[in-house]
Amino acid sequence: MSGKDATPEKGAPGKGCPICGKPPVEKYRPFCSSRCADVDLHRWLSGSYAIPATEDDDEDGEEAPLAPAPPRER
Repeated sequence: MSGKDATPEKGAPGKGCPICGKPPVEKYRPFCSSRCADVDLHRWLSGSYAIPATEDDDEDGEEAPLAPAPPRER
């Protein structure tokens, strides 16, 4: 690993690595190391992170069909 890879990013003061809080490194941005990037990836893949959904996501108020409608006959 070269010295450039280990230098903290200068453009984002106050924003640290989302996993450990250390200053981010340009090569792994927004993380400080490949370890923290891997920890974050594991959290996404294991379901620790999730985007919340509501039951009322359907805008027209109708139930969405589970299967596509059959083609119309002419």
